Amino acid sequence: MKLFFHPDPTADHTLSEEESLHAVKVLRLKELDTLTIIDGKGSLFEVQITNAHPKKCSFAILNSKKEPKNRTYNLHLAIAPTKSIDRIEWLVEKAVEVGVDEISFLHCDRSERKNINLERVEKITISAIKQSMNLYLPIVNEMIPFHKFISTSRSEKCFIAHLEEGERKLFQKEIADKSNILILIGPEGDFSKEEIQKALENNYIPVSLGASRLRTETAALAACFITNTIKSSE
Repeated sequence: MKLFFHPDPTADHTLSEEESLHAVKVLRLKELDTLTIIDGKGSLFEVQITNAHPKKCSFAILNSKKEPKNRTYNLHLAIAPTKSIDRIEWLVEKAVEVGVDEISFLHCDRSERKNINLERVEKITISAIKQSMNLYLPIVNEMIPFHKFISTSRSEKCFIAHLEEGERKLFQKEIADKSNILILIGPEGDFSKEEIQKALENNYIPVSLGASRLRTETAALAACFITNTIKSSE
């Protein structure tokens, strides 16, 4: 089933220019053809094309249904973006496919990247939910300084994955309950000692993702895999 995205099909019966082009020019859909739209909030809409315009394809809603989330927990991934934008974009795509509810970008002491193209990242998340048939669009947040992010009050069970010496618990052994999860993944040079201390002062649990030393994007994806594997078996 080919999915299209529209944030609110009930309010505006016209696809975006990008989605219109794909429907009319690439898939060669015509008036009276039907297609399926998702809104990123769990709803599926079966619609019929009323005007097959390549820039503003309009439609009429035939029926709709709302699907519940397939996870009973929330996974929030907060990560320092890599210097290579291709690697962080790859991570966003794969994390969304595996399952993540919110992504925050951190500017850390050792960060190699100071900004992120949020609009492009949001397009990647939309493409990823369509490809994976995930009906819920993750929240993607603007980059924020680490110290500002860490001091914000949160309801999740919070973790920081780092490589410094000291006691670190095994991540997969700490998440086998019904808590929502927030995990921090640092830059290639790891979090600074000051950042780790600040996290501990704010009740973040220091964790390891295993014996191997992982790249930033690999560590983030591993955290998503581990969380969804453990939580789905509860």
